[in-house]
Amino acid sequence: MNRATPKKVFLVEDHPIFRDGLISIMKQKTKGELVACGSADNAGSALEEIKELKPDVILVDISIKGPDGIELTKMIRTQYPDLPILLLSMHDESIYAERAFRAGANGYIMKQEPADNIINAIQTVLRGEMFASSKIMNKILRKTAHKKIETDTFPENILSDRELEVFRLLGEGRSTRQIAEGLHLSTKTIGTYCEHIKEKLDLKNSHVLIQHAVQWLNNQFSG
Repeated sequence: MNRATPKKVFLVEDHPIFRDGLISIMKQKTKGELVACGSADNAGSALEEIKELKPDVILVDISIKGPDGIELTKMIRTQYPDLPILLLSMHDESIYAERAFRAGANGYIMKQEPADNIINAIQTVLRGEMFASSKIMNKILRKTAHKKIETDTFPENILSDRELEVFRLLGEGRSTRQIAEGLHLSTKTIGTYCEHIKEKLDLKNSHVLIQHAVQWLNNQFSG
């Protein structure tokens, strides 16, 4: 990477501590090769700033308020087909990484990864390559090699991105109010998502919905 032409990084992150920490890490670790050109904490502001600042790469947190990071990735991809996008998340990669790639992301990395790994992920997508952990890459390769048939009854195949996020949080034992607070949405909106999930999965009531969510999440970790 040419030091004379630093790469501009745009951050979409609604946690100031993580955002500021990442900016500091880029300064320390890359000696000016990567510079933060701006940031936003929601999809609408991000799209406006990206148009104005013309970054070289975008880092997107999945759990931003409003349209989430996966939805924002789809929006960015329709306008900027070649712009590298790296998704950052606290969520287990076995659940979200493949959905991120289907949305158009170039990479997916957990926020808990060491600083050097995050910098490496940024530099990898800037080179036009895909980035994910070896675990996820192997999973994708196995699916391709074995031509795995995905069943339409799997929640991850029939729920929207936001519905799946609500479903996952239910499986973690979160209440409707806790989910609403975490996603910056109203409890009424979360209730509507739950109704849609029950309808799509043909579940009789909220008790069965929670049982189903817990079982599904356990299967993700055991698989």
